Amino acid sequence: MPTYIVNKQVQTNGDHEVHNTTTGCIYMPSIANQLDLGYHDNCHGAVTKAKLTYSQSNGCFYCCPACHTA
Repeated sequence: MPTYIVNKQVQTNGDHEVHNTTTGCIYMPSIANQLDLGYHDNCHGAVTKAKLTYSQSNGCFYCCPACHTA
């Protein structure tokens, strides 16, 4: 089951990006800027959990494309 994190630093559009740590991502934030979201069956569960902390959360275009919204 994949693990996910959310970037603590907000993007210029106001989003906090969710990343898949199991597959890795070239846009993964530094360890200091990662909030662990734990294990999820898919990115949808991870984004839902991220929204409990950061209401404007979004999947990374590169490692969570199924959860990325424009």
